[in-house]
Amino acid sequence: MGRYVVRRLLQMIPVFIGATLLIFLMVDVMGDPIAGLCGDRQCDPATAAQLEKEFGLDKPVWQQYLTYLGNIFTGDFGTAFNGQKVTELMATAFPVTIRLTIVAIFFEIVIGITLGVITGLKRGRPIDTSVLLFTLVVISVPIFVTGLVLQLLLGVEWGWIKPSVSTEATFGELIVPGLVLASVSLAYVTRLTRTSIAENRRSDYVRTAVAKGLPRRRVITRHLLRNSLIPVVTFIGTDIGALMGGAIVTERIFNIHGVGFQLYQGIVHQNTQTVVGFVTILVLVFLVANLLVDLLYAVLDPRIRYA
Repeated sequence: MGRYVVRRLLQMIPVFIGATLLIFLMVDVMGDPIAGLCGDRQCDPATAAQLEKEFGLDKPVWQQYLTYLGNIFTGDFGTAFNGQKVTELMATAFPVTIRLTIVAIFFEIVIGITLGVITGLKRGRPIDTSVLLFTLVVISVPIFVTGLVLQLLLGVEWGWIKPSVSTEATFGELIVPGLVLASVSLAYVTRLTRTSIAENRRSDYVRTAVAKGLPRRRVITRHLLRNSLIPVVTFIGTDIGALMGGAIVTERIFNIHGVGFQLYQGIVHQNTQTVVGFVTILVLVFLVANLLVDLLYAVLDPRIRYA
């Protein structure tokens, strides 16, 4: 296990460099950030040259990237165009988005897996058909439509929640936004769990457990569910980074000042340091989540061993 972890950590290094380099190059072609700093009026050449030198934009792209890569190992993610450190923006944005992601993952695990197990055990029955139709509708409807409808009904019409989340963004305020963020992933988790449960029900080890006279609950939890959760864990693990990076729409709807909000502001104002800094952390989240998922395989299925 230890050798496997070390090997995976070494494999993460070129992946991290390649991903951050790609993002750096993509952000570089977004436009002229100096023009965004000057607003509607065009910067005079002297001011533009001074700003380019101050933010290191006068150097070649490869040199900017190497400088950035060297700085992040010391915890320096640069300075936003408003003069604020990117690390300060991260300190305020990431805790909010992490709480939002925790709520979303909670809904995925509790509701998604529960519905998936029920429909997988009752495949072909009315409840199975109803849940499949419901998840299909959820997948088909864009998140911004779901968010706006829930905000209008629960926040404006019925007054059950506040239409906008406060700056504190407590767990209670993030329940509805978390449900909106998790809606599509929740539907996929339900369908994935259902398919995995239905397939493994016909496996030999399940028949053997039933033939031994084991209680139904033990057959489901110890044998059927444990093996069926492997693809589900894979999806949820990779979905963590996707939820954090894809929260732009949800955070905009409910006025949540998290990672999505800062990314949106950085893209609109062509703030290279902000966008690249936040995306760098999201890349690390993806890599760590994938490593943890691989390690969880051995816990769920004892037959899996790492050399």
